[in-house]
Amino acid sequence: MKKKVALGIDIGGTNTALGLVDSSGRFVYEETFATCAHESFALFRSRLSEKIHALCERFAGDYVLTGIGAAAPTGNYYRGTIESPSNFKWGNVEFVSLMQEHYDLPIVITNDANAAALGEMRYGEARSMHNFMVVTLGTGVGSGIVVNGDLVYGHDGLAGELGHTIVEPQGRQCACGRRGCLEAYASARGICRTVFELLSMHTDDSEFRYISFNALSAEMIYQFALRGDHLALAAFEYTGRILGRALADAAAYFSPQAIIIFGGLAQAGNFLLDPVRRHFDENLLNVYKGKVQILPSQKNKGNLAVLGASVLVQKELEKMGKLAAQ
Repeated sequence: MKKKVALGIDIGGTNTALGLVDSSGRFVYEETFATCAHESFALFRSRLSEKIHALCERFAGDYVLTGIGAAAPTGNYYRGTIESPSNFKWGNVEFVSLMQEHYDLPIVITNDANAAALGEMRYGEARSMHNFMVVTLGTGVGSGIVVNGDLVYGHDGLAGELGHTIVEPQGRQCACGRRGCLEAYASARGICRTVFELLSMHTDDSEFRYISFNALSAEMIYQFALRGDHLALAAFEYTGRILGRALADAAAYFSPQAIIIFGGLAQAGNFLLDPVRRHFDENLLNVYKGKVQILPSQKNKGNLAVLGASVLVQKELEKMGKLAAQ
């Protein structure tokens, strides 16, 4: 008898990951390819469809595909759309309806951070929690908010844009068009901008002085921090201060049991988490002190958004089953 699997897709600003996931959260297959967000969605959809078609052919003998779940910046669960993501050149995309032209399956989409929250809630750190946040630190900054066991979508399906809250009025230009957004400081790109600001302000000897901005990466900053580079350590301290302060404000809105940090930048571990926790505690309202944990995701080495996108499919199938039974 064939085993049931869901296809989870995480559409990121740099890469797109996809995976076949069974009902226990086990990955049957994983793959990553370049998103090429500067190109049209039509070209991206063509590449994605080729990948899905190849997967279906490869695993047809052993598995049956039950549905497709996708995670993307500004993915709207209510409308099935991707709505003008700031790091893409796509504009508004009718993702679900366009994909349903090729696949007669349940297809659902949500924000990438919401998908990460679903993954944590079913398989990760938040399995016993009903009130928590997942903050994703990658090309951008996102947040998935769970209150009383349910994802917060808001009235229009787009709640949770923590990355586009203003942390520095008239600060850095953000890809969304505004200035001073958290994303411009606490993302992988943001910490690279911080390094170059520090280079312009200080005369310390540093390996960064021999690297162009386009060659710099968050991973490189982490490696330099491991070697004790003062500017790398200062960049993590500054990033932690900005992020910790923003999370203290977020805690006042939702009173979460925990805030779980996920994504590429989070893999810097205590270089980032130590200053985040310190500045979070310093700025937290007294009534919340000692009640909110800042936790690293234990899924950072896997793809939590792909896992969460598969959970989205499972939840949709469960909902359809309940409706059919009524």
